Amino acid sequence: MNELVFEKSEFTSEYVHTVKSLHVNSYPIVYLLYNDKKRPSAYIGQTVQASRRLKHHIEDKRRKDLNRSLLIGHERFNQSATYNIESNLINYFIADNQYQLQNVSQTRSRVMHNYYDKPFYNEELFPMIWEKLREENIVSDTIENLRNKDIYKLSPYKELSLQQLEIKNEVLDFCREHIQTEGNHVIAIEGDAGTGKSVLLSSLFNTIQDLAKDDSSSLHGTDNYLLVNHSEMLKTYKGIANSLPNLKKKNLMKPTPFINEMTKAGKTADIVLIDEAHLLLTKEDAYNNFHYKNQLDEIIKRSKLAIVIFDVKQVLKIKSYWNDGLLQEITNQYHAKTVKLTDQMRMHAGQKTMEWIDSFVAKNIQPLPPKEESSFELNIFEEAETFKAAIQAKNREHGLSRIVSTFDYLHKKDKKTYIVDEKGINMPWNITQNNVTWAENPASIKEVGSIYTVQGFDLNYVGVVLGPSVSYDEGKDELKIYPSKYKDTGAFTSRNDLSPEENQNIKEEIILNSINVLMKRGIHGLYIYATDSKLRNRLLQLKRGQQS
Repeated sequence: MNELVFEKSEFTSEYVHTVKSLHVNSYPIVYLLYNDKKRPSAYIGQTVQASRRLKHHIEDKRRKDLNRSLLIGHERFNQSATYNIESNLINYFIADNQYQLQNVSQTRSRVMHNYYDKPFYNEELFPMIWEKLREENIVSDTIENLRNKDIYKLSPYKELSLQQLEIKNEVLDFCREHIQTEGNHVIAIEGDAGTGKSVLLSSLFNTIQDLAKDDSSSLHGTDNYLLVNHSEMLKTYKGIANSLPNLKKKNLMKPTPFINEMTKAGKTADIVLIDEAHLLLTKEDAYNNFHYKNQLDEIIKRSKLAIVIFDVKQVLKIKSYWNDGLLQEITNQYHAKTVKLTDQMRMHAGQKTMEWIDSFVAKNIQPLPPKEESSFELNIFEEAETFKAAIQAKNREHGLSRIVSTFDYLHKKDKKTYIVDEKGINMPWNITQNNVTWAENPASIKEVGSIYTVQGFDLNYVGVVLGPSVSYDEGKDELKIYPSKYKDTGAFTSRNDLSPEENQNIKEEIILNSINVLMKRGIHGLYIYATDSKLRNRLLQLKRGQQS
């Protein structure tokens, strides 16, 4: 058996009893149980005992509406490979969004690991399986397209790193231990951009919701929510919920509606997960119908357990201003603990490249890291047209490559066209899409994304425009920030509880935070174009030094 074996049949008790005579029963297999209803359902699994496992399924009332089966076998299958292929199939099925999956998460998630010849199974065999599924009209989109979707990247079935899995189990233990105890309990998960915070949160929420339906779990019957103050991220989480049995859109909300609805109903949620908590308001905001002092504090008061994803380096507005001291001031009122994600999961960049970016957003301009350090491409551009052409070429080659900019150009939500850097980049700001995230719209290659468009998301290659607020101090050989040139006036609305000096210092911090977020979007590369001539010349000088 040197090729893939696809064994399609009706899923009946008669068929199950014949499986023992088929060659697929001699090896580990992957299988799909499904139906062809208007909104079809499916279950994806793997087993080393096909006939026994399928017999259990035929007797399981949860599978009663599944009437088709597909067994996938190969002579080179082993159990590590079938576990891997099963996880891949679930992730791609979620992204393809054709089926309501019946799979529920494992209490103990599988950790990323290598096994013999893993690249063969991932890069050769799995694409063959997927193309065969497309030929059978079971799935529709290509692997390349699905891989670039945010729903795929945030799938709760993605394999976790050892660090992510350890933290996930620690959080679940924290929930089990304190769900019945008095008071409010908080666990904060901190990490820099790209350390896999949202992937971990997605996995946690799916497992918690599955346990809420498990009558043997201490979390059974709990009323839980995932909150995110980011419209684009909320679209992604709701897209994932379309494909999984225990995720409901009503449990995915923005913070203010959650606070107001819980208050009106006089209810307390059990477990509340908060993604991008650094976007939460830290002052009253009548425009957003928030009439308290701090969103995080109000969410904690309305939940038994709060799981908080936080990165102080991603604060983008004075009205949402956080620092480590303020976070501790809030959480110290409750029973709280903190865990940290430190491993870079997004960017395929070496340590020296990451150190260069971190230094840059701290205003220190260092020599460029050597190119041979990693496959990640860090490049500086002299001409706007060359910069645009380079990103467009990467988009044609790899997809999901986009230009983004610091908020240094007028941009309003009035459906009019506003241009970024008319004399150079000369491209319009992004237009908000209703049903798809901005970067996934093919037309967005002709637009420039803002910080609010791409925060929390991955790109293959990111082209960052550093606008007029980001300049160069020749005497100090460091960045010089001009808050007066920053056009996001809403971000700079001053606070009465802060001194004028504090308000001014926070403005510079916000601009540097925005640069940090923009520069850490790309998986494979970061391209930089500085509109300020002094900064552009200094960066080009460093580039020439790197090449010499």
